[in-house]
Amino acid sequence: MSDCLFCNIVKGHIPAKRLFESESVLAFLDIDPKAPSHVLVIPKVHLANVIELSKYAPSLSFELMDAIGSIASTLNLTSGFRIVSNTGDDGGQTVHHLHFHILGGRPMGWPPG
Repeated sequence: MSDCLFCNIVKGHIPAKRLFESESVLAFLDIDPKAPSHVLVIPKVHLANVIELSKYAPSLSFELMDAIGSIASTLNLTSGFRIVSNTGDDGGQTVHHLHFHILGGRPMGWPPG
C-alpha cells in the first residue's frame, strides 16, 4: 500500500532506527516511546492486523514472535516486558499495518488502559 506509513518504512522511503531485520520482519524504535524500551515489530508484507495474520499468513506468526524474543534478549529485558498489538479503531490501532509494541525497562501497570 503506497500510503501506508509502515510499508514506506519497510521500503526505506521513511527513515527509522532499525534494530532487527530479516527477510519478512522489521523492528525499529518507536518515535513516541511510552517506556524506556519501545520497539515496533512489523511484518514486511502489509497485513492490517492480527486477524489478517491468522487468516492469510499464519506461519509468519512464529517469525514475528521469534523476532520479539530476540529483540527482548538484545535489549536485556530480563525483568520482563509487555507485547501489545492493537486491532481496529476501538482497540486503539492508529496505523493499520500489523505491528507489535515491545515495551520494557520499567514496571508495567494493570489494567493497561
